[in-house]
Amino acid sequence: MYPVRAKKHLGQHFLKDENIARKIAESLSGHGDYKQVLEIGPGTGMLTKYLLENKAIDVSVVEVDRESVEFLKLNFPQLKGKIIEGDFLRLNIDLERYAIIGNFPYNISSQIFFNVLEHRNAIPEVVCMIQREVAMRIASPPGSKEYGILSVLLSAFYDIEYLFTVNETVFVPPPKVKSGVIRLTRNNTEALDCDEKEFFAVVKTAFNQRRKTLRNALKSLTFAPVAESKLFDKRAEQLSVGEFVELTKLLSVAK
Repeated sequence: MYPVRAKKHLGQHFLKDENIARKIAESLSGHGDYKQVLEIGPGTGMLTKYLLENKAIDVSVVEVDRESVEFLKLNFPQLKGKIIEGDFLRLNIDLERYAIIGNFPYNISSQIFFNVLEHRNAIPEVVCMIQREVAMRIASPPGSKEYGILSVLLSAFYDIEYLFTVNETVFVPPPKVKSGVIRLTRNNTEALDCDEKEFFAVVKTAFNQRRKTLRNALKSLTFAPVAESKLFDKRAEQLSVGEFVELTKLLSVAK
C-alpha cells in the first residue's frame, strides 16, 4: 500500500481501505459511452490504481498539491502526460467528453457540483465520495427534509443514486463524519422549459427560506397575477423539478 499523507489544509481525508477504493472505481457504469475519466484529487493514488486497471477507459487526474503530483509521477508512469496540476475549479479542462470520479474535499464539494452543472453536456457521469449528509441531501426526493438546492438543480439534469456509506475509520486523518458515495448519470433533458438562470434563482431563493411557504419565501420575485397559483401555498421541499420549472415560467410571464 502506498504511503498516505494528510492534507488538512485542503479539507482532504485520504482513503486507506483497498476494498472501498476498488468498490468506488467499479461504480463507474459507463453511462454515456465515454472513454475519458478524470479523477479529482487523487492524492497518493489509492483510487487511481484501480481506475488504471480498467483498460476500457483513459484516465487523467487533476491534483492541486505539488507533493502529490510528484508522488504520482514517480509511482504511476502510466499517467505520463495525464496529470493536470492545479485547482479543478479554476481550470479549463481540455477534454471533450469525460466522466468525473473522486474523493471530493468536503469544503469544495458543492462548488464541484456547480461546475459539473455548468459543463453537464460534456460530463455524462459522476461518481464521488463526499460527506454523507451532503450525499443524502443530493439524493433525496421531494418531500424529505434533506431535499435542497443541489437536489433540485442536479436532478434536473442527472439521475442520482446513493450507492453506499463509508465509515470514518477508513481515512487518514479520520473525519468527524461518515462519507457517502453517489452516482450521477446524465438524463435526457437537453434544456429546461424555462429560462435556466431564472430557474436557478427561483430554486435558491425558495430554499433560502425553506420554512416559509413559497408565497412568503418568494415575495421579492412574485407578482399579483401569479400569486394565486396553488404552488405558492407549498414549501420549497415539496416541489419537484417540474413544479419548479412551472413556477419559474409563471414568474417570468408576470415580469
